[in-house]
Amino acid sequence: MEFRSPLAKVRGLGSAKAGVTHWWMQRVSAVALIILTFWFITFLDLSLHAPFQQTVEWLASPLNTVCMVALILAVFYHAALGLQVVIEDYIAAEGVKIVAVWTVNLGFLLLALAALIAVFRILLIG
Repeated sequence: MEFRSPLAKVRGLGSAKAGVTHWWMQRVSAVALIILTFWFITFLDLSLHAPFQQTVEWLASPLNTVCMVALILAVFYHAALGLQVVIEDYIAAEGVKIVAVWTVNLGFLLLALAALIAVFRILLIG
């Protein structure tokens, strides 16, 4: 029994095209965020209780720098994926939907770049 229309068969349309990748990337970024959150709590504790110079020295460690960069990338990527789903689910007009998704992606890209620049500026002054 075939449920697809003849036009869908010709176009090759059906379920599980781009949605599966999007779903997996949300799960992968969520797992990365769970792991990196424990590291980030340590960083927050240090930044609240240690002098600035000690915090900068701790962040200048290669492992901690990589963890901070990974956290920034994972947070903004995961947020962009999540908002894309919300936009696709709740905005009916196709043109508005496309513009909204592009705007969200561009906004999170710029925020991620600003956060990465801030981390590298802290490393340069330390």
